[in-house]
Amino acid sequence: GFKPYAMNGNTSGTLEGFAIDATGTVVGVFTNGERKALGRIMLAKFDNPMGLQKLGGNLFVDTRNSGEPQYGGASVGGFGAISPGNLEMSNVDIALEFTEMITTQRGFQANSRIITTSDEMLQELVNMKR
Repeated sequence: GFKPYAMNGNTSGTLEGFAIDATGTVVGVFTNGERKALGRIMLAKFDNPMGLQKLGGNLFVDTRNSGEPQYGGASVGGFGAISPGNLEMSNVDIALEFTEMITTQRGFQANSRIITTSDEMLQELVNMKR
C-alpha cells in the first residue's frame, strides 16, 4: 500500500506517548519511531516561598509577601531540578510506614534483650567460676 512520507523522508506517525527529561524537555514519541522535542516545562521561583498562599491540592498563588514569580528552566540559575518518573512524598501510605516502623522497633527491642540476656549469662558464668 501507499505510505505517506514527511518532508524529512520518514513515514508519517502519530503521537503515542511522551517523556519528560531532567531538563524539563517534553519529548514526543511517535508511532513511526521518531522522538521529537515538543516543548519545555518552565519553573517559577519566589524571593519568599513561605509567602505563597496555599489553595489546596498542591496549588499556590503569589502574594505581596512572596514577591513576583521569576521564571526559568530546570536546574539553571537556582531553579529546582525535575525528577521524571518519581512520585512525590504525598503518595506515601503513612499507616503502612508506621506499621513498618513499629515492626522494626520491636525487632530492635528483641535484639537488645538478647544481648542483655547474653551479658547476664556470661556474668553469671564468671561468678560461678569464682
